[in-house]
Amino acid sequence: QVQLVESGGGLAQAGGSLRLSCAASGGSFGNYAMGWFRQAPGKERVFVASISCGGDKTVFADSVKGRFTISRDNAKNILYLQMHSLRPEDTAVYFCAAKGPLYSFRWQTPRSSSDYGYWGQGTQVTVSS
Repeated sequence: QVQLVESGGGLAQAGGSLRLSCAASGGSFGNYAMGWFRQAPGKERVFVASISCGGDKTVFADSVKGRFTISRDNAKNILYLQMHSLRPEDTAVYFCAAKGPLYSFRWQTPRSSSDYGYWGQGTQVTVSS
């Protein structure tokens, strides 16, 4: 069973950058597909990006495509979300999530929150205009 802890959130100006990290423990990190989701006040949690077990496949929500990058370091058990060109509408609590362990179909990049069985506690990102 994997435990996830996000960090790196904070306050940024519009047009700025932040990098979120998600440290995993308690499981074989490389056997989990990973994702980032976000939830703005009064809104539902929505998909941001996901990455396959080996890191070779990624997928992004249209709203962040070209601005955000997802990556992972399986040796260090860390998932990253690099965010550039931040906008006020990116303000939300950001959650990392894990699906697995996966021993087949390891290329998958799930987009639905219901696909993920493990979640972090979230980190707040606030973008000022």
